[in-house]
Amino acid sequence: MTWKTIAANSLALFFLASGAVLAAPDGKVEVKGMITARTGDTITVKSEGTSTTVVLNQETRTKDDTHLFGLGTDEKAATVLIPGLKVDVDGVADEQGRVVAKTITVDGDDLETSEMIQAGLQPTSDQVDANMKAIEANKEKIQANAQDIAAIKKFIAMYEQKVAAHDKQIEQNTKECAALTQRFVSLGEYDVKAQANVKFEVGSSALSSEDEEQLKQFAQNAVSIPGYLIEVAGYADSNGEAKMNEQLSEDRANAVVSYLIQKASVPVHRVVAPGAMGEYGPAAANETSAGRAENRRVEIKVLVHKAGGSA
Repeated sequence: MTWKTIAANSLALFFLASGAVLAAPDGKVEVKGMITARTGDTITVKSEGTSTTVVLNQETRTKDDTHLFGLGTDEKAATVLIPGLKVDVDGVADEQGRVVAKTITVDGDDLETSEMIQAGLQPTSDQVDANMKAIEANKEKIQANAQDIAAIKKFIAMYEQKVAAHDKQIEQNTKECAALTQRFVSLGEYDVKAQANVKFEVGSSALSSEDEEQLKQFAQNAVSIPGYLIEVAGYADSNGEAKMNEQLSEDRANAVVSYLIQKASVPVHRVVAPGAMGEYGPAAANETSAGRAENRRVEIKVLVHKAGGSA
């Protein structure tokens, strides 16, 4: 038995004992857990109290198994690998006890939740909001038709019950959001080294020449910072339908990400894109044209983990 064989077997036994990974005799390793940190070219995956360092490179494939029984595959960019996301990593062990990722499988539903929380939002039910607005409208009608006291009391009692039911649902949603947010307590371990906003015209996701120059300079400054990550989030003003604004904000974020990767030479695994925020999180009031102009934006930040990381 050669020393290389002995070393390979010892490494496999180490991973088997860790509880966070499953190792095969041929050195292939599977890691299942949740991303708790991302630093430069690595992510940390935690499972049952054990943390494993996973190395990303240009050959790492990220995907989401879709359709019935996972028969379909949706290819993802490494930008979706954000803290709080549950992943299934297939790779090989290296001599440092890390896992070099070959394939990372994510869950689309969990990704959507992680993106919203990563952006600092706590989504609530659209249906609850719509019902609460309907209740307020009906209360106004009741007050306007005060002639029939008995009818007023009946409607008030009925809607008070609905309000109580919706309050209970909102409380439940808040608890669920708080539980999900707790998954990201460790995200306070990042420092913002630089940030900038890219503004857009009404209904547009096109970058101007001035925007491209700004992004080019931003990228040049970022790559000089060891262990850097670039976070990208797209926004829209409140004009138009919410679904249309969500798509528009996604198009704007994608335009910035595409320029950073294709034109500014930023490696794809250095970009974190938490998703399209639509009209959520406005930077200014939407009641004025100046405020709406501020909200048609993409926010970009250079993040560095406080514990440090590889360049």
